[in-house]
Amino acid sequence: MLQFHKETTLLHIPFGVLEVRYPAKELWEEETFYAMIGEHLQTLRKQFENYDRKTVFGENVYFRFFKKFKKTYPVMMQFESFLLKGRPFPHTNPITEIPFLAELETHQLLGTHDADHVQGNIQLFAGTEKTPFPGMRGEEIHTYPDDFCARDDGGIIFSMIAGADDRTCVKESSTHVFYPVFGVADQPQAQIIAMLDRLEEYVNVLSPDAQIQRQLM
Repeated sequence: MLQFHKETTLLHIPFGVLEVRYPAKELWEEETFYAMIGEHLQTLRKQFENYDRKTVFGENVYFRFFKKFKKTYPVMMQFESFLLKGRPFPHTNPITEIPFLAELETHQLLGTHDADHVQGNIQLFAGTEKTPFPGMRGEEIHTYPDDFCARDDGGIIFSMIAGADDRTCVKESSTHVFYPVFGVADQPQAQIIAMLDRLEEYVNVLSPDAQIQRQLM
């Protein structure tokens, strides 16, 4: 199991991890999984048929966190792209579609990383400056002061604001992954636990034989 260590300066910020070892892809229940997604998306459209941004995101803790950095909350953009612009759900890799669906439904911030490319233990730390690292799309990105970040023995692997690095981001071949569940200052830990429950439920639909472990910090 991956080992995470949190700086004392982050103790007021809840954080969760669901680590999953998926079996071979031919053992996945993709038909059942995509049927579930279809049902959930239909429910989502009905639930937000009278969508108003201010009502839905005005008090969202993640929206406000990103606003402090003069950034638009990416989950809001994903949600509006799906709901208002009719963009299709991204059927590319079921492993990454699990957190994408959960983000659309809850508006919480998640991630996905290849656990096999992690080097050593993972240190969760608060950014103190703009430290550059290679992003998952090949561009150089950076941390921010007061950003929630992580590094392993090989370098920075994610920034809550900037996203994932290029080494541990999930590839098509990835089957051993971890899903970080991000929190913000003084957020109820119960919300992180509920998200871990939701992710585990979706993983089990895709792959009942997956090996699942969770951590809450």
